Amino acid sequence: MIPIFRSTFLILFLMSAGIQPVHCQKAKAGLSLPYIFSDQMVLQRGQPIKIWGWALPDETIKVALGNEAVVGRSDEHGDWEVALPAMEAGGPYELEVACQDSSIRLRDILIGEVWLCSGQSNMEWPVSLANNPEEEIAAAGHPQIRLFTVPKDMNTKPLDNTLPARWQRCSPETVGDFSAVGYFFGRDLRKNLGVPIGLVDASWGGTVVETWTSAAALSDDPELGATAKRLSEMDFDAMMERSRAEQAAWEKAIDEQDAGLKEEWNKQNYDWSGWKTMELPQHWEEAGYPGLDGAVWFKRSFVLHAGDLGGPITLELGPIDDSDVTFVNGVEVGRMINQYNADRSYAVPAELLAEGENTVTVRVIDTGGGGGLYGEPEALKVVTPGRTIPLAGAWHFAIGAAELPPRTAVVHPNSLPALLFNAMIHPLIPYGIRGAIWYQGESNEGDAFRYRERFRLMIRDWREQWGEGDFPFLFVQLANFRAEQEEPAESQWAELRESQTMALKEPHTGMALAIDIGEADDIHPRNKQEVGRRLALAARAVVYKEELEYSGPVYKASKVEGNQIRLYFSHTGQQLVSRHGLEWLRGFSIAGADGVFHPAKARIGEDNTIRAFSEAVPDPKYVRYAWADNPGQLDLYNDAGLPAAPFRTDELKVSTQEK
Repeated sequence: MIPIFRSTFLILFLMSAGIQPVHCQKAKAGLSLPYIFSDQMVLQRGQPIKIWGWALPDETIKVALGNEAVVGRSDEHGDWEVALPAMEAGGPYELEVACQDSSIRLRDILIGEVWLCSGQSNMEWPVSLANNPEEEIAAAGHPQIRLFTVPKDMNTKPLDNTLPARWQRCSPETVGDFSAVGYFFGRDLRKNLGVPIGLVDASWGGTVVETWTSAAALSDDPELGATAKRLSEMDFDAMMERSRAEQAAWEKAIDEQDAGLKEEWNKQNYDWSGWKTMELPQHWEEAGYPGLDGAVWFKRSFVLHAGDLGGPITLELGPIDDSDVTFVNGVEVGRMINQYNADRSYAVPAELLAEGENTVTVRVIDTGGGGGLYGEPEALKVVTPGRTIPLAGAWHFAIGAAELPPRTAVVHPNSLPALLFNAMIHPLIPYGIRGAIWYQGESNEGDAFRYRERFRLMIRDWREQWGEGDFPFLFVQLANFRAEQEEPAESQWAELRESQTMALKEPHTGMALAIDIGEADDIHPRNKQEVGRRLALAARAVVYKEELEYSGPVYKASKVEGNQIRLYFSHTGQQLVSRHGLEWLRGFSIAGADGVFHPAKARIGEDNTIRAFSEAVPDPKYVRYAWADNPGQLDLYNDAGLPAAPFRTDELKVSTQEK
C-alpha cells in the first residue's frame, strides 16, 4: 500500500480516468440546484428537509414539496437555503423551486432512509463483480431503492457541487455499476424496514482516510496540519495542468520502451506462435510473475462461422487491472485507462471480422498491485447473435515492458489531505442522511497505529460538518487477505483492525466483521452480499433498535489464572460456539513477559468464556487472536453465526507504532 502524501505511485490518475477539473459551482445567473437534487431522489424522513441552491442576489425563493411549502431569500452572493418540515416515509412527490423569472420541477421523489456509502475500492466495487452477478442484477428490480453515485473528483478547496450526476431507480439496468456493499446493505434495509431507501455512493479505490477528512479537522495534526492550512491558497488547476503534462510524458516513456509497440505485436500478420501461454482469467502475479509492473500483451484466436456474422458482435473481457488497449484482427476496438474494476465490453465492427479464425490482442499496462485479465471465467467471451464463444483458458502472452520508467509526482487523491472531502463529500452537505457506511483502511496499513486517531477524527469531522449530531456511522473491519500465517508474527493488517475496533468508542457506531469472508489472493473479496448483510444487521440494531445480535464476539477483559488466561467477551449472543465443531479453537497465541508469542490451545468454557494456554508459556501474560493479515480458518463465533473480532490483550509496541 501507499504511504500518504509521499508516494510517486499513481493509484487512480484523475486525468487518465477522463475526469476534468471543471466544476459547476454557484450559478452565474438564474435559479439552479446542486446535482444531488434530481428526479427520483430520496429525501430523509423524520427530520427537517434542507433544500439549497443558487439564484440572482436578493431573490425570493419558493419551495414546495407535497403539501409543504416554504419561502426563502437568496443572499448578496445568490446563495439560498430553506428547510421544509419533517415528513414521514412515502411518495412519490414533486418538488418545485421557483423565483420570479424561472422555476425547477423535480418528479418521482420519495421520502425514506438515506445512507451515505463511502470508502475505497471495496466500497466502490460494483455489483457486476460481486458473487453471482448475473443473478443479482436480474433480480434488482427495486423501484423503492434509489441510487446516486458521486463522480470521482478532487480539489484543494471545498466545492459547492459535484460533477454532473443524477439519482436513478434501482433496476437491472442501473445496479450493475453501483457499489455492491451499498446495494446489498440497502436491499436488506428495504426488506426489513419497508420504506424507500436512498443510497449515495462516494468512494474511490486506493484512497487513505486523510483525503476524506476536512482541512479544518486536520489543522492541528502534527504532520498534516501545516499542509491542511495551506490548501485553500493552492492553485489546483495549475497543479492539474502540470500533472497532466507529467502523466503524458510518463505514458510516452512507457510506449517508447514497450517492445510490443516497436514490433507491432497487434498486427494481424505478426507471428506469435513462439509466445508462452497463461491460463486466464487470473492476475499474472498468480501465474508466476510477482512484482511485474509494466506492459504485457495477450493473444488468442477464436473461430467464427458464417452464421455468426449476421449481426452485432461484442468482445467481453471482464475487468482488467489496470489499463488496456484491445485489438481484433490488428485494429483497435476499445481501451480503458486506470479502471481496474470495470468490465471491458467492446463492440466489434463487422468489417473487421471474417469467417474462420480471428485474433484478439490485449495490451495491458499495470502500475502496481495485481495486473492482467482477472475476472470470472464466464466473463471472457465473444457474443454473437446466435451463440457465445468462451475465451477463458490458455492465452499466449509476451512481456513488452518488464518495468515502468521513473516518474515525478502526479496529483492523485492521496497527494494532499482533504482532496476527496472537498470535492465528493462537502458538496453533499447538508443533504439529509440517516447515517454512513464505510469500507476503507487497506491503504492506511502502513500507518495502522495512527489510524486509530485519524479514523475517529474523520467520523467526528463528518458529524460536525453535517451539524445533525452524532449520526450513525457503521463500518467494515478489514477482511482476511494474503497467504495464511501459520506462526505468530507482526501484522500491519491486524494493527489496522485493532484501530478500527477502537472506533467503536465513538457513539452510535457499529462494526461489520469480515475476518472470515476474505480471499487470500484478492484484496477485493467477491462476497459483498454478506458484508452488506452484516452492515444491515448493525443498522437494524444500532439505528432502528431491533433486538438482535449484530456483531461477533468482541474482546472485553482477561484474567491470568495460573498457567492459563481467561478471556471475556461482549456480543456473545446466547453462547459462544465453535463454528466447525472443534474442541480446540484455532487462531490463538500466547506470550509471557518476554513478549514472544507461541501458538496456544484455547477452548470455550461452560461460563461462556475462553481459556487459553500453551505448554511453551508456563507463566502467561498476553493473548492474541487472529493476529495476522490472514489468520486462516477460524472457529470462534457466537450462536448468531458471526465471527469473533481479532484482538490482543497486550499493549506491546507494534510494527507501525513509531510511524
